[in-house]
Amino acid sequence: MTDASANNVTRLLQSRSFVELGARERARALLDAGSFRELLDPFDRVTSPWLPKQGIVTQADDGVVVAKGTIDSQPAVIAAIEGAFQGGSMGEVGGAKIAGSLELAAEDNRNGIPTRAVLLLETGGVRLQEANLGLAAIAEIQAAIVELREHQPVIGVVAGSVGCFGGMGIAAGLCSYLVATREARIGLNGPQVIEQEAGIEEYDSRDRPFIWSLTGGEQRHASGLVDSYVADDSDAIRAELHKLFAQGKPAQPRSRRHAWFLQRLTDADTREQLDAAGVRALYQGDAQ
Repeated sequence: MTDASANNVTRLLQSRSFVELGARERARALLDAGSFRELLDPFDRVTSPWLPKQGIVTQADDGVVVAKGTIDSQPAVIAAIEGAFQGGSMGEVGGAKIAGSLELAAEDNRNGIPTRAVLLLETGGVRLQEANLGLAAIAEIQAAIVELREHQPVIGVVAGSVGCFGGMGIAAGLCSYLVATREARIGLNGPQVIEQEAGIEEYDSRDRPFIWSLTGGEQRHASGLVDSYVADDSDAIRAELHKLFAQGKPAQPRSRRHAWFLQRLTDADTREQLDAAGVRALYQGDAQ
């Protein structure tokens, strides 16, 4: 074994997968040691009032963990979505927890407390069982991101295979910075929805290599839709957060470069299905 191979094996053995952690453990891993303090934890029993009416077992935190603490010794709040509960879908309670935490962080900033925010996004979007209530909650989250990012960076992290879709995909696009791993997927409509509406010939939801080649973290980064592409390692992701927060707010949020992105869509030839290389060629260039 060469020295390079030995070093790679050593790094692999020493790494700690972020994807394999639950939402609560992810938040704890990113905050400074000893600073984690959960708000509305499971013992508060704040659950969805709508799921039991449909015969669905609730979860005591409604699939969202909100934690206060510090990142690099600066005040921070982390909202982590548990992708293992109802596909990380957003309902009334979980959505209110995220929106409320961002709104309070904005209030902190107005009061001279420079509170940062991190969103750990593992979500398919709105919870269908809560329909309009979930949509309203997502709209409040989006508005709160836009408000807070005027004061401090709001960083979204998409790490696992649940990905980030639907209205929360729009929320991800509103973040000051977006971080993704190779395992992540980011989009508006999920593969099964596209297949259902456009047909399997257009989009085969079972073709995992094809799906990741278009919506996976590596492709989204190469297309300029993600700011940082990192390994599935808790230390690497925490280090990336420190680096991005040290950069401060971006000169122009991605969502305000809409004219450039709309032109890319206008330039796309929809007569033939684009492959991964075609998408990269379309999006690469000066995105200012």
